[in-house]
Amino acid sequence: MPTSKQKPTYWDYLGLEQLLSLQDGLPDGEEPSADELHFIIVHQVFELWFKLVLREVRLARDAVSAELVQEESVPLVVRHLQRVAKIFEHSMSQWAVMETLTPQDFLAFRDKLVPASGFQSYQLRELEILLGLDPAQRESSGFGDPVRAIYELADDSSGGKVAMQSLQAAMKESSLADALNEWLYRTPIRASVPRDPGDPEVIESFIEEYLAAQSAHHESQARIYGSQGTVTAEEATQRLRKSLDETQAFLRATDIAGDGRQVRSRVRCALLFIESYRELPLLAWPRTLIDAIVDLEELMVLFRTRHVRMVERVIGRRMGTGGSSGVDYLEGTLKYRIFTDLWTVRTILLPRKALPELSNSEFYGFHASKESDA
Repeated sequence: MPTSKQKPTYWDYLGLEQLLSLQDGLPDGEEPSADELHFIIVHQVFELWFKLVLREVRLARDAVSAELVQEESVPLVVRHLQRVAKIFEHSMSQWAVMETLTPQDFLAFRDKLVPASGFQSYQLRELEILLGLDPAQRESSGFGDPVRAIYELADDSSGGKVAMQSLQAAMKESSLADALNEWLYRTPIRASVPRDPGDPEVIESFIEEYLAAQSAHHESQARIYGSQGTVTAEEATQRLRKSLDETQAFLRATDIAGDGRQVRSRVRCALLFIESYRELPLLAWPRTLIDAIVDLEELMVLFRTRHVRMVERVIGRRMGTGGSSGVDYLEGTLKYRIFTDLWTVRTILLPRKALPELSNSEFYGFHASKESDA
């Protein structure tokens, strides 16, 4: 690198001497073939993107975690999350580059990798932790927890120790999902915030009126379905009644926070409120933030899906180099969902014309007189 008196060059600024010396593969004295070099570089690029993604997610989480999230800071959070989404969108094209490696090309050097495997990407595991993935989802994916597998290999190399330290540190941090829930919890619902004395009554009234509006809408839907002859009105009514019960269970979640707050119910009501009245000026950025998180998770699912199909194309359904079931394990990861409430709320949304009337909509104008945290 240049000294303080030297002018920086492009190669010095990017550390190209060091960067371009990192594609030699295993220290066995054998130069990688063109196919193996291709394999190494593609995966190194993924890891470089993951490094940036981790930085962006932490910045977004820290901003949302503020005790009072200023309205002007929400666009910055959205920008960080949109960048992460674009990275995953772009990264999907790298799987197409990988597919230029034929099955025979890969088999020529694949055995050298054992027991190395992509599930040992500790930065991807770190990202899952920072976003808020429930470890139980990993356990149900058909292979067990990759984090535990990384720990078991950590003592074998200096890189393993770094991996373990990174994961352990991430587990001590709050997640983006936690930060989002705290932010939603403070959202004004019908101009009421948690610190207001009558807030529980406002929330209950919102739930009751929404359920009544949904019930009325379902009656109308049942008549429409019945008149079309696809199902009888009775069958439609029965199915829609089940949907109403699910809405009530969703909005009246009973978990109690350690400090006595009933958090989940208010969080979900806030989410439903933002999505239902998203055209209101004060809700413009909150709904954009929610959309950005949905975009991010959707693109992560698509990224994983594209990965699975690439692996199946190149190695079929043989056992993975790390001992997993290969494609079967990867397909289990397609079920991962972190921001489940953001997806579930879409099932219970009503058309605008069927929503309960918002009597104090002036609160959500550009010149709201009451301080809000949303």
